[in-house]
Amino acid sequence: MNDTQRASQTSISPVRAQRPVAVILLLLLFLFLMAQVSVLVRQQAIQDAALRSAADMNRYTLSLQQKLDRYKDLPQLLASHSELLNALGHQDGADTRMRANLYLEQVNSTIGTTDAYLMNAAGETIAASNWSQERTFVGQNFSFRPYYRQAMAGHAGRYFALGTTSKKRGYFYSYPVRLAGRIAGVIVVKIDLNDIEGDWNDPLLDILVTDEDGIIVISTRPEWKFRTLRPLTQPDLYRIVDSLRYGVQELTSLDILWRDKGPDGSQLITLVEGSRQGNPSLDGVRTRHYLLQSSPVPNSGLSVAVLASMKPVEQRVFRALLLTAIIYFALLLLVLFVLARNRITQERALFSQRELHALEENDARIRAIIDNTQAGLITLDGQGRVESCNPTAEKLFYYSEEDIRGQYFSKLLAHPDRPVCWQHITTEPDDGTRELHIEATARRADQSLFPIELTIGRMAANGERHFIVTIHDITERKQQETQLQRAQLLLESRVEQRTQDLTLANARLQQEMTQHQQTQNELIQTAKLAVLGQMSAGINHELNQPLTAIRSYADNGRVFLERDRPERALANLEEISQLTERMAKIIHPLKEFARVSSGAPEPVCLKAVRDGAMSILYGQLDRQSVSIHWPVGLERVYVLGDILRLEQVLVNLIGNAMQALEDQPGGRIDIGLEYSDDAVQLSVRDSGPGISPEYLEHLFEPFFTTKKAGQGLGLGLSISHRIVESLGGCLRASNHPDGGACFTLVLRPVSHPTITE
Repeated sequence: MNDTQRASQTSISPVRAQRPVAVILLLLLFLFLMAQVSVLVRQQAIQDAALRSAADMNRYTLSLQQKLDRYKDLPQLLASHSELLNALGHQDGADTRMRANLYLEQVNSTIGTTDAYLMNAAGETIAASNWSQERTFVGQNFSFRPYYRQAMAGHAGRYFALGTTSKKRGYFYSYPVRLAGRIAGVIVVKIDLNDIEGDWNDPLLDILVTDEDGIIVISTRPEWKFRTLRPLTQPDLYRIVDSLRYGVQELTSLDILWRDKGPDGSQLITLVEGSRQGNPSLDGVRTRHYLLQSSPVPNSGLSVAVLASMKPVEQRVFRALLLTAIIYFALLLLVLFVLARNRITQERALFSQRELHALEENDARIRAIIDNTQAGLITLDGQGRVESCNPTAEKLFYYSEEDIRGQYFSKLLAHPDRPVCWQHITTEPDDGTRELHIEATARRADQSLFPIELTIGRMAANGERHFIVTIHDITERKQQETQLQRAQLLLESRVEQRTQDLTLANARLQQEMTQHQQTQNELIQTAKLAVLGQMSAGINHELNQPLTAIRSYADNGRVFLERDRPERALANLEEISQLTERMAKIIHPLKEFARVSSGAPEPVCLKAVRDGAMSILYGQLDRQSVSIHWPVGLERVYVLGDILRLEQVLVNLIGNAMQALEDQPGGRIDIGLEYSDDAVQLSVRDSGPGISPEYLEHLFEPFFTTKKAGQGLGLGLSISHRIVESLGGCLRASNHPDGGACFTLVLRPVSHPTITE
């Protein structure tokens, strides 16, 4: 690496190291700029929205006030009319009350009010403009209304409420009617404000009219009517309900999650729409943001509030942020473009400088490679004459470059290899091969020969054909090949000898295995014969009794026949038959136990194994008071094994358990069964004293026994262990937690057993 490359890499490395820092700084600057723009634009947008909504609120407040002021003096004017005074003075006169009804009907239709009616001092309506309608006010008592109490107190009353009879919203004006210097009644005029909602229509504004309790009485959003801007206290709620101001309306508050009050009295609120207290027709629950401003209507007890949607503010902020981001990234791209252009100009200059140095270094490197390569390199012209050679070639052939320059290359080869090389140089091969790769014999200047690996490649220089010859001295490799061939022949000879030795050893091993198997079978049979010897004494004792009885029954039968009593003789013959059957059962275990197994594993039913073992142990069970408890369902469990060998293992295990219970009356042997997909476990547990812990690891060793002298040779468990292993299972011994020894026989299942208790 030259100094220019080092300098360029040194200058580039800090730049690369600074790139992540620059990216982080630009990102932080971008986030700071976006945050500042968002705050400033949002504040300005909220101020503009507040000014617009305040102007709209003042306009709506003025229109509502004008409508209310149009009728405020009407009750005072009607209070002095003679028809109404006559009606109050002669309340029992039907004629005067009818004239009052007609007068109020005429006034109502002329002025455009909703209703006009006259009440006496008790609050009972004696005349009304709707006297002829089905739901007339005549006869109704409205003394519970605040406007009645205000007028009876001598003041003009104003009140907004829901009509108890008409169920319509209205604004009520009342005034006292004086007769002979006293208040004899109250005149009331009701104004319908429903047409105001139709006139107030702005898609970006929601307009509300609230009473002094904050209850929405007029709204451009129908679902907000009779809702409250704040939750009502219990005393206020009881007062409103008692006055029947809004009938049976629920009077719940709007779901306002958040309020932020500004310095000008406006509020930023977050309103939940579509909740269970709202309009059920709304699809789902959503939140919206509003700017809330309110203004009272003078002398009315009402206030006008506007809720300006914050969506235009959010859109304005979004557009400002989008424009800021576009300008920021445009400026950033412009700066990056200028920096990249300057960097490209610098890199081009450095690249040109590096290329020049690289060419110079490449020439020097190629020359060094040629001079220091371990292969000899010789260049030839189109006629096969030597043009140049490297120092390695000079050392190989004992020639200097000046000695062989201009001479034919064939001078350096032995005579047999010259035709092949000469043909490749002078002719073009048919298969288009550009290289010739052969092993040849070379000739040095002292005429000595040595083996070489030769490659002749074609190349073009200045439009002319040339050749480059690569030469490797393979003298050492040839010597190694010769040594390798000798070693291979020696190895083959040793492998053959070793194979013969292994064949003989394998034959001896097979013979020893056969002898071992025969010895094991003989030991098994010897153990069986030893057990037969133990069984024969008991069987001999048991056979003596039935033989004596048979002799007695036979003698008695002969006597009965001589005395002509054949029925008694027949009874004796039946007894003799039963005794012979009993003798057969006593002798049967000897035949079963003496059988020789085939040794081939096959599916075996555990019930058959149980029956065979029990038939062998028949005599011992009769003599010893031991109970054996077998599990149910053995007929459905099959294992892979040999029935005779399994019977021998069970007979040995149960026999050992019975010997452990000799000194214990009422002994019990429990046969347990567990199964899984991989194994079937048959356990033999006795209720005896168990096995000493130091004996457990020696139980399956040949000739190890804990029995008394004469009770066994110590081969039973060892032979049983080998039998089970030869069947692909295992035999384990342990002490049961509840007492007694437990031997577990693990066998391979033929299929998954299904056992029901």
